[in-house]
Amino acid sequence: MSESYFGKQSVVYRLHADPSMLVGGLRALLQQALHPEAMAGVAAHSNFREDAWGRLQRTGDYVGTLTYSPISEADKLAARVRMVHTKLKLDDPKLLLWVHMAMVDAFLDVAIRSGFKISNTERDQYIFEMVKFAELVGVPAADTPNSFSQLKEYFEKIKPELSASDDAKRAALFIAIPPMPTFIRLATPAAPTWGAIATLAAASLPKWARKLYNWPMLPGQDLVTDISLKTLRTSLFVLPDFFRKPPQLVAAEKQKSSAKPRQQ
Repeated sequence: MSESYFGKQSVVYRLHADPSMLVGGLRALLQQALHPEAMAGVAAHSNFREDAWGRLQRTGDYVGTLTYSPISEADKLAARVRMVHTKLKLDDPKLLLWVHMAMVDAFLDVAIRSGFKISNTERDQYIFEMVKFAELVGVPAADTPNSFSQLKEYFEKIKPELSASDDAKRAALFIAIPPMPTFIRLATPAAPTWGAIATLAAASLPKWARKLYNWPMLPGQDLVTDISLKTLRTSLFVLPDFFRKPPQLVAAEKQKSSAKPRQQ
C-alpha cells in the first residue's frame, strides 16, 4: 500500500478532512484573486468564466490528491499542473507563492474560526507541513514562510501590491454564482446552498481584503461570521462520510481498511 505525503498524525491530514474546508476553499479563491498579476494571468489563460463550477471541483481534487493520495499520484498531478503553468507562462515563483500563501491563510483561519481544535504549536506545524504543497508547484522551500509569524510578515509586505481589479471582481461573482450543470441547478438545492456558503466565505475574508473589494462592513460582522462558521461546521458533521470527506480520503481509508489482516 502506497503512503501519501501526509500521515494520519499530520496537521494537514486532519485539517483538510474538516468540514470547514468547504468555506475555506472558496475563501482561498476570493483571496487569491486580489493579486492583479496573478488574476490577470488566470483571466487571460483560464476558462474560469465558462467552467467556474469545474474549476472549483478541480481545485478541491488537487488539494485532496496532494493530501491523501499515494505519493506517486500526487507527484503526477503536480507535474501536470507545473507543465500547464509553464505552457501558459504562469510559472512565476513570486505569483505561485502568493497563490500558496493565500490558500494556507484561508484554510487555517477559517478552520480555527469554525471551531477546529488546534494549538499554537500545531498552527505553526500546519504552515510548516504545507511547504510541501509549495514545493510541488515549483516554489523553493527556502522562499516559503513556514510559521505563523512568517505568514503574517509575508502578508504585511505584500499588501501594497494587492487590489481588487475588474478581473478579481468578475471572478468573485463567478465564485458566488458559478454556472452549474442544469441537472444540479434545477434538481438539487446546490444553487441556494452554494450562494449561502459563498457569502459566508466572503464574510470570512480579512478586513483588509474586504476593504479592497469595497464590500460593506457592519458592526459585529466578524462575531456573526464566526458563529455562522461554527454552526455550519457542526451541521456538516451529521452528513455521511462519502458526502462530507474528500473522495481521496474516503478511498485511502477504504484501502487501508481492506489491507488489514482479517482476524481468525
